[in-house]
Parts: sequence; C-alpha cells; structure tokens
Amino acid sequence: MTTDTAVLPTTAFPDTPGSRRRTGLFRQLGIDTGYTLTGFPVAIAAFVVVVTGLSAGAGLLVVWVGIAVLAGTLLAARGFAALERAWLPAVLGRPVPRPGYLRAEGRPVRKLFTPLRDPQTWLDALHALVRFPVAIASFVVTVTWWSIALGGLTYGAYDWALTESSTDPRNEDLLELVGLDSSPGRRIALYTAIGLVFAVLLPFVVRAVALLQAQLGRVMLTSRAAAQAEIGRLSEGREAAVAAEAVALRRLERDIHDGPQQRLVRLAMDLSRAQRQLDSDPASARATLGEATDLARETLEELRALSRGIAPPVLADRGLAAALAALAARSPVPVDLAVDLPTERLAPVTENTAYFVVSEALANVAKHSDAELCRVALACDGRRLRVVVEDDGTGGAVLAPGHGLAGLTDRLHAVDGQLTVDSPRGGPTRLTAELPCA
Repeated sequence: MTTDTAVLPTTAFPDTPGSRRRTGLFRQLGIDTGYTLTGFPVAIAAFVVVVTGLSAGAGLLVVWVGIAVLAGTLLAARGFAALERAWLPAVLGRPVPRPGYLRAEGRPVRKLFTPLRDPQTWLDALHALVRFPVAIASFVVTVTWWSIALGGLTYGAYDWALTESSTDPRNEDLLELVGLDSSPGRRIALYTAIGLVFAVLLPFVVRAVALLQAQLGRVMLTSRAAAQAEIGRLSEGREAAVAAEAVALRRLERDIHDGPQQRLVRLAMDLSRAQRQLDSDPASARATLGEATDLARETLEELRALSRGIAPPVLADRGLAAALAALAARSPVPVDLAVDLPTERLAPVTENTAYFVVSEALANVAKHSDAELCRVALACDGRRLRVVVEDDGTGGAVLAPGHGLAGLTDRLHAVDGQLTVDSPRGGPTRLTAELPCA
C-alpha cells in the first residue's frame, strides 16, 4: 500500500513595486557603469585604428596599397561598431536593428572595393572618431562620481590614517580651505554627507552619460538599418496587398463563374425557348417566362450577396457597427456582437479591412467549425483596433499557406496589422486581428 507524500506549500514573499524598482535601478546602474568603463578603452582603440588607417590609406593611394589599407580600416571600424551595437539593447532598454552590409562578390579586386562602396562602413568609421571625446567625458564623469560617492561614504573608516593638518601645514582639508575649524568628527560628517549626495545622484548621472553615448551610437550605427527595415516592411505590405487583392479577384471570378454566370446562361436559354413557344404553345411560354423570372430574381440576390462581400453599401453609409450588425443577422450561426468604437468614423481602409476579417471569419465558422455560437468583439483604444472572433466549434484552424486564413493575413499585413489564431483540436477557435485605427 502506498500513500502520497504530503508536500507543504512554500511561503512566497510578495514582490512589492518598490523592491522591483530598486532592483531595476541597481541593475541599470551596473549596466551603465560597465558600458561607460569598458567603452573607454574600446573607444581609444577604435580612434587610434581608424585615424591611423585612414591617414595611412589616404597617403598610400598613389601606389594602390592605400585601397587595401582603407578597406582593412573600414572592416576594423565595422568590428568596433558591432561591439557597440551589442551594448546598445541593454543600455537603451530595447532592441536595435542591425544594418545589412554589402556582400563582397565578384573578383578579388571588386571584393576589395566592397567596404569602400558601403555607406554603413563609413558611418562606422565616423562613429569611431565622434565617439572618442564623448567616451572620454563619460568615463571621467562615471569614475569621478563613483570615487566621490564611495570615498565619502567610507571616509570614517580611514580618517584616522590620514595626516592631521595641525602636524603638516601643507595638508589642508576642505573645512580649512573654506575658513572653518577642522576636526575628525567634522570631517567625517562633511565628507559622509558629500558622499551620500553623490551616491543618491549616482544612478541618474551615470545613466545620463551612458544614454548620451548610447544615443550617439544608435543614431550613427542603427538609423540606416531602421530605415532599411521600414522600407522592407512597406515593400512587404505592398506585396501582401497585391497578393490579397489577387486572391480576392480570383475568388470573385470563381464565385461569379460558378453562380450567377451559370444562372444567366440558363436564363438566356429559357428566354429563347419561351420565344419559340409563343406561337405554338402560349401556356408553356408563360410557364417558361415564370421560371425565367424566378431565376433572374435568384441571380440578382446572389449578385447582391457577392457585392456585400466586397463593399456593402451599409458600410459606406452607416459605418462599421451597422455593417457588422447586418452581417451577424445573416449568419447561419448565431452571433453575439459587442462593438466598442469611437463616435467618429474610422478610416475607410480600417473599416473595410475589419469588415472583411469578420465576414471571412464568420464564413469559415459556418462552413467548417460545426459551432453553435459565435462571439464577435471590436474595440478601439485610439491607436489600434482589436477584432476578436471566437466560436465553440471543433477547432483545428491553422495559419498555413494556401488556406483561407492566409488571405486574411495578407490583407492585414497590407495595412500594418497582424492576425493571431488560437484553435486547438476540439475547440474553441479564437481569431484575433489588430490593425491601426487611422
């Protein structure tokens, strides 16, 4: 016979906001101090290498050796820049983009010219020159502030070992310099107070000089990479928009071919048959015309349904909330709709995209989920619109190329939005879309 061993719960002490702030302050102080102290020798080495290499390379250009020297100098500057970029996320508190350098291709001579043709390598070299005086100032301020803070707070431990000013007229302390009487108690009190003031200001002063140096590195070493990333993001968004429109056009073409086009062909055949029956069999002609009328009505309803999937008139006339209410009313699966939108209208592209997302999601719920209830919630916080569609179906929806949700992803990507799908096997399925409100 076995029994389960009882395990006593451990007592967890609450982590108060004040303790978290103090821990974060001390951690950031250590990061900033390490950054400014280690950055000083690195800045000296980078300055010496770049100045020497550029000078020697420029002087040797007449014999072509200077090209190799300049290329090597720029590559060395790239290495120093990589070290600086490695520090920046910890100091700035956020990730920084890394630039894409030109790749050396072709013959050896062309590869030799590659660093000289890359604008970022020249920015790396310029950063090594501009950073040098900033690194010196940061190092001096950091060392001075740490020294005064530590020396003042610990002055009482070593005052006894210092020579008294009364026995050595050349030894004057701060009290005597300002015309006051000096004694061990007064000196300890004064220097401890000074050390305390410097200790309180230490995290902020070190943070300021570290940010000054880090912001210089961010501007010169990552701004071009950020611009490249933004251009790439816009290019991807444009490609996603083109892909989404192509998919929508192909689907519309398929729906028209499979539905209204076939009905119109049959309608033309029925009208031709009725025309032939007018003289010989008027009763059959009237019956055929009645069938043609019903068929024309069905075709019109189907065309209206297709147009609602593209851009329903109610969306342009009455806004997103009214369009979604009409969409939910037509859904074969009951829809619980919750809309929290500002009183003013959103941007047309935002409303169209949100309507398209909800329309496609409800269509997928009706076709594939076997759900009995669906919930649609929209909320806008002023900057981002959040659309959530959740059903109690069987789940199993995936974001994979070629599936219906891929079109939603492209449509959202085109407007700087994103789509998240949580659909485990057995359900429920939760689809979340976020896109800019304006």
